[in-house]
Amino acid sequence: MALSKGIRKAESEAQIHHLIASDGGDGFLDAVASNLKVEKIYCDTLDPLGRKISAPYLFNREKGEAYVEMAKASGMVLLTEQERNPMHTSTLGTGIQMRHAITQGATKIFLGLGGSATNDGGTGIAEALGYTFIDALGKRVKTTGEGLNKIHTITSEKVIKEVKNVSFYAVNDVNNPLHGPDGAAFVYAKQKGASDHEIGFLDAGLKHLDTLIQSQLNKKNALIPGSGAAGGAAYGLMSFLEAKFLSGIDFMLNLTDIHTLFQSQHIDLIITGEGKFDRQTLSGKLIHGVIELGKKYQIPVVAVCGALELDKQLCLDSGLEEVFEIRDHSKSIAYSMENAGKLVEDTMYKFMTSRKGQY
Repeated sequence: MALSKGIRKAESEAQIHHLIASDGGDGFLDAVASNLKVEKIYCDTLDPLGRKISAPYLFNREKGEAYVEMAKASGMVLLTEQERNPMHTSTLGTGIQMRHAITQGATKIFLGLGGSATNDGGTGIAEALGYTFIDALGKRVKTTGEGLNKIHTITSEKVIKEVKNVSFYAVNDVNNPLHGPDGAAFVYAKQKGASDHEIGFLDAGLKHLDTLIQSQLNKKNALIPGSGAAGGAAYGLMSFLEAKFLSGIDFMLNLTDIHTLFQSQHIDLIITGEGKFDRQTLSGKLIHGVIELGKKYQIPVVAVCGALELDKQLCLDSGLEEVFEIRDHSKSIAYSMENAGKLVEDTMYKFMTSRKGQY
């Protein structure tokens, strides 16, 4: 591990405790697998554009608990940059995974939200479990961002009967509402490939979906903080499946039993990382939870990131002791990505050398 190498180059006797964590996004399954006894199950499903793939989820048969990472079937990582456009993507593949887990006997499904390529309000997930979306002419609507405005009727007659015996949990640390200026489309759709015009269309689609769900399902969830997570998938999980929200950072810290570690060991420094520091980073993501953890135990927190797009002082004011950007601005992003390990190692070595004797 690059962080450890850099630390030990400066402090050879340093004791380092590793914890794999995720706020519900990419890496959710890895974090769960490192802390729980689970088996990895692959099932045939679809990627965000409806192409056949095989994707994993985790299952604890003894407890009937399944863990699904949205990015595995509905993630940005599955698409090329040219393919990314939330007008045309769907969460259907994630729903297929959830349905497969139910057939295996899952009575609890924890869905890690994050890294999605979608903006379908969770209609794809709902479709996989039996909900049907019909247009004004009685034809089925494709569950994509583009399809939301075409929905006229939502039917639940074909929802699989086992759903009523399953508890669903949406694991995420996003506080956005479903629609509006702070909603799923306006905040996240651009990075998923949508144009400015499409963002407005997607937001209108989410608002339309909410209107239908209020009138036809008698559910009012659009303004609940977090309903806009994963292109509104969190909203869909609540509205169609009665899902409960779980804070990703709280879920993960409880899973790792990190509080026992902090109470039983002398910890001098917490080091965490983030791919990119931007305006979303300090508003509910994993790193915010780590900062709060540091405050609780009065331990300084240092962050390492690939790209720093926030004012550094703003990061320090949030509670960080220090924040380091590993990117070499004189070279390409591709260089930084290919040499990330070495850059992290060198960054930590320089930091620990500068603070020698303090930790």
